[in-house]
Amino acid sequence: MPEIARATTDPGAAAASLLADGAVIVENVLPEEQLNQVLEDFKAPFDEQGHKFSNDFNGYKTRRLGGILGLSRRAADILAHPLVMGVADKVLKRHAESYRLGSSTAIEIHPGEGNQELHRDDSFYPIRIPGVEFQFSAMWALTEFTAENGATRVVPGSHDMREIEDVTDDQVTQAAMPRGSVLFYLGSAIHAGGRNKSNAPRTGLITTYSLGWLRQEENQYLTVPREVAESYPENVQRLMGYQTDGPYLGVYPGDPDGNWFDA
Repeated sequence: MPEIARATTDPGAAAASLLADGAVIVENVLPEEQLNQVLEDFKAPFDEQGHKFSNDFNGYKTRRLGGILGLSRRAADILAHPLVMGVADKVLKRHAESYRLGSSTAIEIHPGEGNQELHRDDSFYPIRIPGVEFQFSAMWALTEFTAENGATRVVPGSHDMREIEDVTDDQVTQAAMPRGSVLFYLGSAIHAGGRNKSNAPRTGLITTYSLGWLRQEENQYLTVPREVAESYPENVQRLMGYQTDGPYLGVYPGDPDGNWFDA
């Protein structure tokens, strides 16, 4: 079984491993107090709406939340974590002047859930450009990720664009990592949620970051109420998409309230 590369908290080193192998783990990034706070913020929304996304692909014993910035202000520090921003600078700014928060999802895999279907996150884009990565993801372990509780399954090196149907079991590994760690993987890397054979849920927070000239997977302007978006600092608003990419793409002529930013 292959191993997922491990890197330090140096963004350059993490980005280099990510581009080389398609996936990399950085361990023990977030403190326990921060993890507990975010889990507390997710508790009521999981109970109220966590099953809204249940289907054959997501599973029926898995709860999901989207639009995280509309649910937890304390999660913003994770979405805009300096390590993630450093990796994004190295990976995405090779092909765009800016990048965006593509999507934000909390995932709670409960006991008895099976393996998710292997897939690529960037498959909703209708084209591919050789040498250009459209997006990458950061999967944060809010609880410990183990082989028993459904740690994310990854096929290292699968950003080589092999066919998913050609992947064999011996090419698949799992992103076992301590609580507070993060798994980075490219949008072109094959992966999936794992089977939870334990007796407790496995909870992660996954955020994707995409090139500034692409349409975001999750519509932040509609998902997060305007008054909530305006309350976030500029760096978070920019991630949500309240900025141009370059001098012309996404301009807001007039900008009556000053809440749109240049690149």
